Amino acid sequence: MSAWIKRGSYNHEYHHKQSQYVVKEYSSSEAMEERYEHKTKTRIQEVVRTKLDDKYVREEPMIRGPKFLVRLRSHMVFENTPVKIFCTVEGFPMPVVKWYKDGMILDLSSGRYLVEAKGGIHSLEIPRCSTDDTAQYTAMAVNLHGQASSQASIIVKRFKQEEESCSYAWLPYAASMLPKIHYTKIHITFLETFGPVFATEGESATLSATMTLEPNLANLQPEAQWYRDDTRLFDSKWVKIETGRGFSKLTLPNLYKDDEGLYTLRMVTKGGTAEHSAFVSVADGPPPVPAAPGAPMDIEIHDANRDYVIVSWKPPNTTTEGPILGYFVDKCEVGTENWTQCNDHPIKICKYPVSGLFEGHSFYFRVRAVNSHGISKPSRMSDPITAMDPTEFERLHAKRLGGRLDIVSYHDEVEAEGKPPGVPSGINASETDRTYVVLSWKAPAYTNRAPMWYYIEKCMADSGAWQRVNTQVPIRSPRYAVFDLAEGKQYKFRVLSANIYGTSEPSEPTGPIQTQELKGVPSAPGQVIATRETDTSVLIQWAPPKEPNNLIGYYIDQCVQGSKNWTSANHKPHKNTRFVVSGLTTGETYVFRVQAINELGLSDESQESAPLTVKAALTTPSAPYDIALLYCDGHSMILNWKKPLHSGGAKIKEYYVDKRRSGTTMWREVHIPPITERVYKVENLTERAVYQFQVYAANLAGLGPASKHSEDFTCDAWTMPEPGPAYDLTFCEVRDNSLVVEWQKPVYTGSGPITGYHVEYAKKGTANWITANEKAASHRFLKVTGLEVGTTYVFRVRAVNAAGVGMASMASDPVTAKAVAGSQEVSCVVDEKSGDIVLSFESCQINEGSKFIWKKDYKEITDFSKGVVIKSEGTHSKLIFKNPDKEDCGTYSVSVTNTEGVSSSYTISNEELAKMLALSYDIRHPVIPLKSELAYKILERGRMRFWLQAEEISSNVTYKFFANNKELSGADPNKMGHDVATGIIEFIMDHFTEEHEGTYTCQITDGGGKAQSSLVLIGNAFKAALAEADFQRREYIRVKEGPHFSEFLSLQIGDDCSVTLVCKVANLKKESVFHWFREDTEIIPDVKPDLGSGVCKLPIKEFSLKTAGIYKATISDDRGKDMSQINISGKVFDDAINKLSQLAGASAAELVINCTATGIQLQCHMKYYTSEMNITWYHGETKLSHSDKIVIGGTPTMATMEVVEPVEKDKGKYSIVITDPENSHKRTLDLSGDVYEKAFAEFQKLKAEAYAEKNRGKVVGGLPDVVTIMEKKTLSLTCTVCGDPKPQVSWLKNGSEVEPDDQYVVSLDQGKFASLTIKGVSMEDSGRYTMIVQNKYGGESVDIVVSVYRHGEKIPEAKPTLTPKTIIPPKLPIEIPQPKTQPAPSAAPSTPSPAAPKAALGRGVKSPTPSRRK
Repeated sequence: MSAWIKRGSYNHEYHHKQSQYVVKEYSSSEAMEERYEHKTKTRIQEVVRTKLDDKYVREEPMIRGPKFLVRLRSHMVFENTPVKIFCTVEGFPMPVVKWYKDGMILDLSSGRYLVEAKGGIHSLEIPRCSTDDTAQYTAMAVNLHGQASSQASIIVKRFKQEEESCSYAWLPYAASMLPKIHYTKIHITFLETFGPVFATEGESATLSATMTLEPNLANLQPEAQWYRDDTRLFDSKWVKIETGRGFSKLTLPNLYKDDEGLYTLRMVTKGGTAEHSAFVSVADGPPPVPAAPGAPMDIEIHDANRDYVIVSWKPPNTTTEGPILGYFVDKCEVGTENWTQCNDHPIKICKYPVSGLFEGHSFYFRVRAVNSHGISKPSRMSDPITAMDPTEFERLHAKRLGGRLDIVSYHDEVEAEGKPPGVPSGINASETDRTYVVLSWKAPAYTNRAPMWYYIEKCMADSGAWQRVNTQVPIRSPRYAVFDLAEGKQYKFRVLSANIYGTSEPSEPTGPIQTQELKGVPSAPGQVIATRETDTSVLIQWAPPKEPNNLIGYYIDQCVQGSKNWTSANHKPHKNTRFVVSGLTTGETYVFRVQAINELGLSDESQESAPLTVKAALTTPSAPYDIALLYCDGHSMILNWKKPLHSGGAKIKEYYVDKRRSGTTMWREVHIPPITERVYKVENLTERAVYQFQVYAANLAGLGPASKHSEDFTCDAWTMPEPGPAYDLTFCEVRDNSLVVEWQKPVYTGSGPITGYHVEYAKKGTANWITANEKAASHRFLKVTGLEVGTTYVFRVRAVNAAGVGMASMASDPVTAKAVAGSQEVSCVVDEKSGDIVLSFESCQINEGSKFIWKKDYKEITDFSKGVVIKSEGTHSKLIFKNPDKEDCGTYSVSVTNTEGVSSSYTISNEELAKMLALSYDIRHPVIPLKSELAYKILERGRMRFWLQAEEISSNVTYKFFANNKELSGADPNKMGHDVATGIIEFIMDHFTEEHEGTYTCQITDGGGKAQSSLVLIGNAFKAALAEADFQRREYIRVKEGPHFSEFLSLQIGDDCSVTLVCKVANLKKESVFHWFREDTEIIPDVKPDLGSGVCKLPIKEFSLKTAGIYKATISDDRGKDMSQINISGKVFDDAINKLSQLAGASAAELVINCTATGIQLQCHMKYYTSEMNITWYHGETKLSHSDKIVIGGTPTMATMEVVEPVEKDKGKYSIVITDPENSHKRTLDLSGDVYEKAFAEFQKLKAEAYAEKNRGKVVGGLPDVVTIMEKKTLSLTCTVCGDPKPQVSWLKNGSEVEPDDQYVVSLDQGKFASLTIKGVSMEDSGRYTMIVQNKYGGESVDIVVSVYRHGEKIPEAKPTLTPKTIIPPKLPIEIPQPKTQPAPSAAPSTPSPAAPKAALGRGVKSPTPSRRK
């Protein structure tokens, strides 16, 4: 046989590449024959690698077939026992694992087998084995790029029987299954772990953990595996992993939101795993433009083929940004940095097919989001993907040629003979979208060696018009995407196969396949429930949306209750309906809401959750401990135990006690219902029997674990004369060298009463007990001193009676002699205002649920009947003695619960208490200070008001008024009262007469304080007061009987800076007349006074000094006349100007530039301006004044400052400062640089235009609009003209220039008097005449209508049909003559001025006329 296979001679347009062959010589030995299949696979893999190199792939390949990192291990077990086998698989995409038993797919529906997959770790569990489960089990891992398998045997033996032969004994690894394998158990303990991380895009994050291994064997180290949301992580561009003995570290060098998730470090050993997890949150980085959206994430590539890929992504959250309008997809070829945009217009869904790719080239992809504010930063770019036929390598085959040669080639690159291929079958849509459908079909049975390809045809479902789908490259794989379909339409598809010999018949068409329609975003998620998790995290759960519409995941938002400042709890869609929100503030109250996401965007927000305060979740309490026997009478025992060290976050509500006989195993509960105290009497015991006890604690979360059982307690009656043991030893006021011990009195007192106690202590771990007090303490507390700082001690207490020293209590918990950091002591003061004695304490620690417990002589204070008050707020607490007396001496202590033993005490001795009581008395019996002494005021109707004001009075104040040592009565018609808020006390005398001359006194009593004040009204002082009272009495009568002013004239300033005189009149009738006057001159206002309402107003327009003066108002009728007057000058005027300055300053706008013909003017618009306002202009720091150079002024709506003829030194910052008595308002403008240049140019332009306007040619007067004249008369049109230089004059008739002749005489006399004389006018001389006056600065033209009539005819009525006077613009540029003192400019003007005539024009000579402007 020839060593080469001849190639076919066909030349098809799709066969576009050179065939390649790989030939290698093999040994023909028998061993090589056995390995032929292995070498065939090796050769194909080499070709694959070569093809990838040829296709320019420069990155780590995306294609990774399945690979078993940990293979299955065989097991031998007994009947009715569980077994679980594991394997670990990697690959990209993540392989799918299927389980087989003896080559048959495993039936998981029976419930006999449990399969679990988590992050690449797969397991198969048989909870209860039977002999039928003896089999060979296979795990088959499959993804797009290949498959791999691992096998293991499970042998199930009958219990306690001889090992039976196994049908799998022939397996090569059977020997390793039979003996029992013992693995070294490695215990892993994490020392330092990583916590939650809150970072921003673009930053880096490092997660590290250290651990101890027991045993720590160098050649048997655990494997460190890192996972993100159950996805195994490996070293890559985005993830760096470093692992050593006793540590592992993962670094994320450049964070994207794709990196957000739950990170888990799993230390894997043969004996099991140890793991630790924490959440990493990655927030959006700063947007390119404000309010732009965050970047999309999780870019995935689907269905890659020879000329297209499908890109999908997940949308960002939009908590505060505007809604997303669409997305742009970008691509970049591997090896370049040239990113190109794939779509011209934003697409609204999170999936986009990118077509037009080059086969064999590799690309990156990224996505950007768009909203109304701008475009987001790009997402993280995808991994590289190659545009290639997914079945390209399946078409490779190896053929043995005989001898030692082997060849690897494509099926379609060998010589072929035959006929067209068969018909494809099984066509179906594996994926549908809005505009495309991915079709899959089964290739026909094909034995020909000629290359085969496919054609796809489509038609609308309701028509039979088949249309071939155009593709840019030949379709070789039985899977392809058909693009450019209409949304929501039904199509049918069929496939034809073809080769060089022809095309097959079409396949059976598909049924109607409908492209998707936009269903919209999901509906809002259901009820959101927040529950406590830890002191910094909360568990959120919610109901899924009723309309998921291809749900992708959820975004969770959080907000501090009442703030409305919503922030994202996650920045990457979360798939489950429960999420732990981390990084919250302990004790803060939050509300939460959830949004669902699909390809179209975000749903509406769910309803907010109920507010939840962040606290640690409740757990069951730990076990009680140290069960002690306090007394036994032979039939019962009294027990005591210590409360659990950890309450589980809730108060311990009850305890349960169990008992058993020593040596038995059955525990029995000894009481129903449960007990609440830690002292309990167990009854109905057997005398001399030995018992053991255990105790449970319970809280709201449930029942905690049982305590360690007690020692053996023998039920013998206690008869010794000495006391029994004390119990419940506690500590407070722990300092560096001292502490206070407290305890409870023994239950058993012995033969006599207890007379005292001894406290003993020993260093922890020793038995060297030291007695702290040689003399027995009579109370149940003792301060132990002389301790060593930082040393840990245990204590016990012995009670004493007349018979001696009793049993020692159970040893206390260890306590270290070291003060709590930041500890403070109790202080004692007398309140300066109330006279109360106050003990104050500031805690250095405070936690949730902490309480201040105050005690006297170490007994909690519960009796508050004697005026003792406890006030606690935050970290501060006070013990207040409202009614202190001599019995209040003693030791007062305070402790703070739920802290590290924060406590302190203060001892009030008899001597100190006496001093404080004296100080308290002085404070409580003071002289009441007065703000003002007793004074008087005359009220309406001549009533007399006596009043004074104290610094402070209480509601219990009492007072009396006296006149000449006689107490005054507050009964009607007199009145007497006080105001606690102001401290004012008053007495109103209804009728003040001559009899009331004398001395008036007020006496005040308030608590223990007293005050007195007197007023003397004698002689002239009394006469003046009496006269004022009479006047007020008469005035009251006047007001009541005739028209009068109920409110006199006042000046009011409105918010709009309007100034108005206002008064109010009353007691009017129809005939009442109202008048306004200024300086005795009557003012007739625009609006008549409104006597109906009684309110009369006079607006003062443009308020200034010009409008100042004396204004009067009068009201009169037949009953009388009343007048009100106001002098608007002095302080009244100044106050009004100040108010106007305040309003104008607040409304002042920024300075603007307005150029004029004389200079550069700065304007500041405001509500009102007048020159009397306190307004100052500055140039830099220099104050400006009005002058010829600086013109300061304004209009009623703005202030102005003009720099006349600005020069270089006038550049700089200009400011206006508007000052009122309270503050000032400043506005600044920088008149320099481009601003100055533009303004100066505008000024020069306006200046030139003004100069030209002033000096242009003008018609001063003399010309009529219409002239009517009889035939054969002489008409003379004469006028005066002016201009500098002297203007030129020309005449037109009906638009045509008038040529001077014997009939038409044109003259210009002295350059001022211009005329047109028409001799012997005729009918032809009727028409429109135009005179044009013009010089180099411009001019104007004037029209005259001349109407000629014949003799004897009626004079016609001529009506002018004229246009307005027409202005002729100047020639540009406009030249302004320079002052004579300055040299003439060197540059000549671009357009010379016309030369002036050298001689005056004589009569009948045409004046020089420039060319007529058309």
